[in-house]
Amino acid sequence: MFEILDRHQSLTRNQKRIVTVAILGDMLEFFDYFLIGFVLAFVVGPWKLTFLQSAIVLLSSGIGAMAGAVFWGWMADKIGRRPVFNLTILNFSLATGALYFTPDGGWIYLTLLRTVVGFGVGGLYCVDLPLVQEFMPASKRGFIGGLVTAFIPIGVMIGSLFGAYLAPAVGWRGLFAAGVLPALAVLVVRLWVPESPRWLIRQGRVADAKRSLAWALEMEPADLPDPTPAESVVVRTNFMELFKYPRSLAVSWLGNLGAQTGVYGVTLWAPTLFVLVLHIPPAEAAKAMIGLAFGGVIGRFSFSWFSDKVGRRKAGGLLGFGAAAFIALAGIYHGGAIFGVSAFWLLLIMAFFFADGGFAVVGPYAAEVWPSHLRTSGMGSAYGFGGIGKVIGPLGLALVVGSSNVVKPEATLDAIQPAFLYLASWFVLAGAVYLFFGIETNGRSMEQIDAELKATPAVAE
Repeated sequence: MFEILDRHQSLTRNQKRIVTVAILGDMLEFFDYFLIGFVLAFVVGPWKLTFLQSAIVLLSSGIGAMAGAVFWGWMADKIGRRPVFNLTILNFSLATGALYFTPDGGWIYLTLLRTVVGFGVGGLYCVDLPLVQEFMPASKRGFIGGLVTAFIPIGVMIGSLFGAYLAPAVGWRGLFAAGVLPALAVLVVRLWVPESPRWLIRQGRVADAKRSLAWALEMEPADLPDPTPAESVVVRTNFMELFKYPRSLAVSWLGNLGAQTGVYGVTLWAPTLFVLVLHIPPAEAAKAMIGLAFGGVIGRFSFSWFSDKVGRRKAGGLLGFGAAAFIALAGIYHGGAIFGVSAFWLLLIMAFFFADGGFAVVGPYAAEVWPSHLRTSGMGSAYGFGGIGKVIGPLGLALVVGSSNVVKPEATLDAIQPAFLYLASWFVLAGAVYLFFGIETNGRSMEQIDAELKATPAVAE
């Protein structure tokens, strides 16, 4: 039955609607996720927050995302992609709205609710991509998966605009109230997107699966062939079964860990180091970050194309080794100039092309390397495990530079080179895992990937 889907070389209007919903969901997700950075700037002074209290508030959503990715990923394999997609949007939207009622000085309340926000955000990310992939033909799955992630920075940009222009009028509580807007996306999802046909067929709901696939392909269900016996086998999800696929586990977990540790570390360091290296005030350093963000956006669109053009393994290797090379060069030549422009700034823009742009591969690929009945559970576990990088990236940097501040390191010029080599090593790990141990999924149907994974001797009972 799914061969009909894989024969399509262009997307129908309904498939484009699915992609649009996914893009919208991810944009709004990260708008909510990063809203705390703008709010904290308003309250840290009046509330007289200590460094430790500020750090706890900032890190709480990341910790929540790790747990949410694992839980909601498992639930999406158990009860379906569509209900979990809706529930995660409600999760982070309503939790953000509840932050409107944060009492003055209520950093503990803020921390608890931000943890709940992160719990929903981590879950949406790990169901959004698999839901899209299961409606796409094999020839376009890599590009479309990457394209969904390419719009994530726009969500962060919306948060920036809200913080800059809306906050003065409505206050920081008004920013949280605006976070309820993503709940409206639930209505859009209910109108447009049915349940994944691949999930339905694994539940034995053949008629529903045919209706879902027919809707996506804009044809009559009766015109679709019945599924083959191999396609229609009912499979239930057991989370512990993830450990029967050690290669999938290693590639998705270690790839996520290396990429997340590296990119969070670079993003954390960059503004502080721009002040030191470029001798500019903090406001100008923030503007210099726009160049890095631009490099990341271009990288995401480029890696979406690379993913299908050269394959997932080579694209992942390019992400890791490319980011490692430019980060190392930025650390070594931080004091130089290229045509009168800071070499440090230019090299970091190039590094972001690979480091941030490569996430157009990291997320979608983490779902593809798992068999269908474990797809969201596997991706969720990988994203959750990789989230450790949000801690060890900043913490490792603090240890390298001898700073006790893990959120805003007290950097010195002498510490730049060893610190950047530390970050580069994590990207080398990601690149090596993808290139040398990765499972090539490019151009292959999900049924072919399933068959290969289940035939691997390592999964034997």
